[in-house]
Amino acid sequence: MEIPPLTDDTVRLTLVGQVLRRRWRLLAALAVLGALVGAGASILFSPGYKTTSGVLLQGPRQADELLTQAEIATASVVLDRAAAVLPWHPTGADLKKQVSASVAQSNVVTITVSADTAEHAQQLADQVAQQYVKYSTQLASNSADASVQLAQEQRESLRQQVKLTTDKISDLAKNVGGGLTVESVQVRTQLEGLKTSLEQAINDLNQADLATGVGNTVVLGPSQRPTSPAAPTMTQFVAGGAVLFFIAGVFGHLFTARTDRRLRGEPEIASALGAPILAGVDVTTPEGDRRPATGLLGKVRRLLGGDRPWVLPPIATSADEVNRDIRYRRVLARLATGPADVLLLVADDDETGRLAAAQLAELADRLSVPLRVFEYSAERPTVPDATADSGVLVVLGSGTRTAWQLVRLAEACTDGGQEIVGAVLTHAVRPAEPEKPEPAAEAPEKALAGSA
Repeated sequence: MEIPPLTDDTVRLTLVGQVLRRRWRLLAALAVLGALVGAGASILFSPGYKTTSGVLLQGPRQADELLTQAEIATASVVLDRAAAVLPWHPTGADLKKQVSASVAQSNVVTITVSADTAEHAQQLADQVAQQYVKYSTQLASNSADASVQLAQEQRESLRQQVKLTTDKISDLAKNVGGGLTVESVQVRTQLEGLKTSLEQAINDLNQADLATGVGNTVVLGPSQRPTSPAAPTMTQFVAGGAVLFFIAGVFGHLFTARTDRRLRGEPEIASALGAPILAGVDVTTPEGDRRPATGLLGKVRRLLGGDRPWVLPPIATSADEVNRDIRYRRVLARLATGPADVLLLVADDDETGRLAAAQLAELADRLSVPLRVFEYSAERPTVPDATADSGVLVVLGSGTRTAWQLVRLAEACTDGGQEIVGAVLTHAVRPAEPEKPEPAAEAPEKALAGSA
């Protein structure tokens, strides 16, 4: 029968069960292939061992300055210097993919590294942090020449202001009398203002001194040696690849079954051909429902169990020769009331149909029934022109043709003026196992000889 659409949960579970039961070898091979692909992907994408190292930026910092420091931590100069010190001698370009930096709100540059071993990861993190501190300090000292000179001039100006203010306060203090006159009050007021200016100048000087320490960077400590690889590990890649390929194989089978439009039921085949099904016959093949293993691809398909249809019921065992011969005789008997000249049509790629056509032709020759076999191309069917009192009998295997293929065959018969008198549906069966002969009784003289 034709595969029902996958709209019911029971149908879906049935199809999944058939896939797992009849294609388990292929699914197992896909899982192994997925595991191999996952192992290969882990070599390219697995981060290996990861660890981090922190560098503290002292002093107040702006947000854009922190981002700049993170870029400096992964600069080519820093990575090249770290690569030159490391014992396994990598290159700066190699470390570019293994080192990343980020900035936390606490003015800490976090350097994250990955390597193939835990020891290499720890060494790489420590060296990148040290080289970053050295390079950052070098940049600060090189770019601070002009700013240092300006800061020194500002400090000198502030010190002169402090000195002048202090001198003026001293002079005013000498001229202030001890009485509570208007003049003495004004003088004291001026002295308080001058003291305030002096305190402000001292604060500015302290801020200038603090600004000189902004460029200081300190490594918070040595990085920790990782104890296990970072996710995703090779095991996770292998397991994920195996599961992914297994599920893809199951859904691939379900999609193939859903899109399969080959007809298997007798009413659908009769409707597409526009002719009745005269009979269904069994065809015994040495391979049963297996496809012939031709070439390397065919042998691989047979090894993986892909040479058998999984959506069809399990193939039955052949009946005896007498029953099969009776079915073929019934087909010829039903043709006796039809046209005098019968053309037997069978597709060139239908193995069971060709075997059934050969058996029908052999039986018809023995019974002196006029019957001619014609193999047509499955891709472009053509039929010989009709003769006087002629007809066509179509022989096809179950589940080998779609409705449109049968419609094209019927149209080819119509173009040739042939009338389809019916169709014979073939089913592949496996030969019955020969019965083991019972062991013959030993001769009396042999038994006596053995006991002597």
